[in-house]
Amino acid sequence: MKSIEGNFDHPEVNELLIKHFIELRSVSPAGSTHVLDIAGLKDQSIKFWSLWENNELIGCGALKFLEKNHGEFKSIRVAEKFKKAGIGEKIIDHLIEEAKKLEVSKLSIETGAGEFFLPARKLFSKFGFKACPPFAHYKEDPNSCYYTLNL
Repeated sequence: MKSIEGNFDHPEVNELLIKHFIELRSVSPAGSTHVLDIAGLKDQSIKFWSLWENNELIGCGALKFLEKNHGEFKSIRVAEKFKKAGIGEKIIDHLIEEAKKLEVSKLSIETGAGEFFLPARKLFSKFGFKACPPFAHYKEDPNSCYYTLNL
């Protein structure tokens, strides 16, 4: 598996992210959607990677710096063709390794509370993320779940 940092303009990456934004906005109530668009992902506080296997895009993910040693996962997405193939785990592994290289000691994530987000919640639990109160700019919201992991 190879990762490429910040290649938002690659047509396949761009298409995957647009599908990600549209789908998440369609399953989350207004005011409870925290997905970033491409302009948002280009913020200086964020590092973004696309992941490739045999020249095929398998997914992507980002790490947003909330504080010097505290990061938040954003825009974790598996390409449609590779869903249910363990790629989500590879993306999380990659993001955790990158976070460690960047001296992040605490990771957090916000995800939806609905049925659609159950696979994501199970995946984060598998990696040892624990439920926590809202962090950073987030507020209590019945449509959101918050998780954290100390590295």
